[in-house]
Amino acid sequence: MENNYVVIMAGGIGSRFWPFSRQHFPKQFQDILGVGKTMIQQTVERFDGICPPENIYIVTSEDYLELVKAQLPFLRDEQILLEPVRRNTAPCIAYACYKIASKDPDANIVVSPADHVILDVPEFKRVVSGVLETTKYNDILVTLGIRPNRPDTGYGYIQVQEDSKPIGPLKKVKTFTEKPNLELAVAFVTSGDFVWNAGIFIWNAKTILNEFKKHLPDISEAFTELNDTYYTERERKALKEAYFQCRNISIDYGIMEHADNVYVMRSDFGWSDLGTWKSLYEQADKNRDENVLQGNVMTYETRECIVKTPKDRLVVVQGLQNYIVAEYDNVLLICEKEQEQRIKQFVDDVKEKQGKDFV
Repeated sequence: MENNYVVIMAGGIGSRFWPFSRQHFPKQFQDILGVGKTMIQQTVERFDGICPPENIYIVTSEDYLELVKAQLPFLRDEQILLEPVRRNTAPCIAYACYKIASKDPDANIVVSPADHVILDVPEFKRVVSGVLETTKYNDILVTLGIRPNRPDTGYGYIQVQEDSKPIGPLKKVKTFTEKPNLELAVAFVTSGDFVWNAGIFIWNAKTILNEFKKHLPDISEAFTELNDTYYTERERKALKEAYFQCRNISIDYGIMEHADNVYVMRSDFGWSDLGTWKSLYEQADKNRDENVLQGNVMTYETRECIVKTPKDRLVVVQGLQNYIVAEYDNVLLICEKEQEQRIKQFVDDVKEKQGKDFV
């Protein structure tokens, strides 16, 4: 277990969850589900027993240093990796993996987002621990795939190569598909060959560094040059130079879709990426009118809505069906649930016309 490491990506803004997720206080640092712990605290907690606390690394923005320290006070400064700019997931993961490998070349690494929901934590631990035992001895990249229970168009899909030679319970990946349209999503789920892409990865350090060298040589070179600065006072300055050399690219586009040693572990542990209001609606408890009400809310002739508002403000809703009503700080959002994909557009428009105070 001492060679197991966990990298938690916590630098995103979560704009699809606006107005609750804001630039100064994104959703991973909030108790979205009302369980008494923030999303990042729950994420860290579920890795208890998988790796020692000193082997947990958080990659986040410089803006969120104090939030991370306040919510995860056990972390040492060297475990909080501060990105000087956002460059998507490939540079983020490269930074963490190259830094860890400089200290422990035999590292076995799990990479996870900070803001996902996992309902069956014991099953999650069983799956992750089993895969770590496999990646310890095999030069493979593993992604966790979730068995789909509906044709969701908000998730990416992984096609399993059923006739491939398995490694234990792991099957080779055939294709990755970004968020499909409904017709394609229905075909994927019906076929039985596809799983949702959970964005959780497991590999050993040597394998992922080789894949960076092969598929993203510019990023590999940038972080290899930092080898003698990791865990020193020179790291932060050198990091800024490295990041400005990196292109904006995801780990999926940069490596996973091109590597020939990618395997998937079919899993079922009550996963949701909680990326949107609709996904929160699906996870949360509903009343007899199928409403999710969080706050001091009274409803009349209202069904299948999610209303999340401050507890110190009485909100009365009449005659709505299938709506999002969300108020946080200085913003009130009222939007049809089926139109929630437009929220990112709303945020861009607000930023342009109203200023940064509202985003």
